[in-house]
Amino acid sequence: MLRLHLTAATLLRVSAEGAATALVLTVQARTGNAARAGFVQTAMLLPYVLSGPVIGHALDRTGRPRRLVAVLAGAYAVATALLMMSAGRSPLVLVLLVAAVVGCVEPVVVALTSLLPRFVPPEQLSRAYGLEASSYTVAAVAGPGLAATVAAVAGGGDTGIVVVAAAALGALALPLLRIAPPQVRHEGTRAGVGQIVAGGLSVLGTNRVLRALTVSTTVAWFGFGGFTVAAVLLGQDIGAGAGAGGQLLACFALGSLLGALASARWLTPVGAERTVVAGLLGFGAAVAALALVPSLPWAWAVCGAAGIAEGPLFAATLMLRQREAPADRLGQVNTTGGSLKIGASAGGAALTGVFAGQLGADGLMLGIAAFQCAATALWLWLRKVPGR
Repeated sequence: MLRLHLTAATLLRVSAEGAATALVLTVQARTGNAARAGFVQTAMLLPYVLSGPVIGHALDRTGRPRRLVAVLAGAYAVATALLMMSAGRSPLVLVLLVAAVVGCVEPVVVALTSLLPRFVPPEQLSRAYGLEASSYTVAAVAGPGLAATVAAVAGGGDTGIVVVAAAALGALALPLLRIAPPQVRHEGTRAGVGQIVAGGLSVLGTNRVLRALTVSTTVAWFGFGGFTVAAVLLGQDIGAGAGAGGQLLACFALGSLLGALASARWLTPVGAERTVVAGLLGFGAAVAALALVPSLPWAWAVCGAAGIAEGPLFAATLMLRQREAPADRLGQVNTTGGSLKIGASAGGAALTGVFAGQLGADGLMLGIAAFQCAATALWLWLRKVPGR
């Protein structure tokens, strides 16, 4: 059952990760103005902040979780197909509306993580979360990579094909899962969107470990939001060209995958908290070292090391959420935490765009590293603040 879950979830995540790349390439091919894709990406991102907690809340309470995730995944596949067909062809207002629909249902790809305890035995959860973390990493590499490959072979206008196909295959696999309903049933209570979002934030804020984890990883991801731009600039600075930035990101993703797979073997709930500290410091130290690398091979190696540190950090994050969150709020906690990280990453990317010209690659790398150090300090401090 875990293998089927990972297959379906990874396919959906490949689609989600590749959608942004496919969208830019499609709009560029059809209109000659890739900048328009930025508005569409924003339209996809904004609903996520609210729809994520709502979907997690619903998944925690429904007696038919398999039907719910199958419907949401199917809606995501259909909406993505409509977006790829309309982008660059239909009026921008219509395209933005379709993009907003995609953003409303896309959080299902994160919400699937909260289902693991329902069909994975407790003694195998550590391994399952390590493999789940590697699923996200594989998708982060394969999604944009497949989109770029299709664009090179068939042209940018057809890039969306691979994104839609991955979403459709993932959605078709979900009905084959056997997912138990939640152990705690909630009868006759309905909450508004504001209450649901506040409820997720309340759980994250009142539990000492979750509070420390959420604050520290949100700060860390604010810094991480600028890593892509910084990698491209670094490739230029060391004389390898802007294209070397893609190589550096690939090395980082490969290292992250190796780290996540390794954590599937040795990471335990007891050691997850120490892994958070080691991951933040290790990633921060590696990124800082990128400001000193003299050549591209050294940059490859250091980016790989940064990924190796980040992979277990993500697995530990998933494990601590499962360990600390109430069983009937795990979906809400996962999606709310994910929404905060996505929002922070978007903010960090925007800030990077403002200061990239003044700081350059070295300054950006040191800034990203500083955020990781700040995140570590916040984790250590908030873990000691009295509370549950």
